[in-house]
Amino acid sequence: MFSGFTAYSPLTWLFFVLAVAAFVVEVWAFTDVLRRPAGAFPATGKQTKPLWMIILGVAMLIGFSGVAYGLSLISILPLAAFIAAAIYLTDVRPKVREFGTGGSSRQGPYGPW
Repeated sequence: MFSGFTAYSPLTWLFFVLAVAAFVVEVWAFTDVLRRPAGAFPATGKQTKPLWMIILGVAMLIGFSGVAYGLSLISILPLAAFIAAAIYLTDVRPKVREFGTGGSSRQGPYGPW
């Protein structure tokens, strides 16, 4: 769909830009889950790290195929992939990130020092 340098309508370019933006969000979520400690997920009441790695890895592959092969952004798979990454970034990441910084030795009673 996006191969070559033919003229596309503005709507086609809009969908392409949205697909690239969704792919960037999915890559961000996947790289973030790799950086978090595995014990933080069950400790905060969320699904396990391996499960989130699988979910976000599949979401990232779907997002890449959407950009590379021009899958429509309004089809169900790229939309579900973006929603999975958005759920991780808005719900799971803040709680897991709090757990990861709570045990730091550079934290005082009133914050970092």
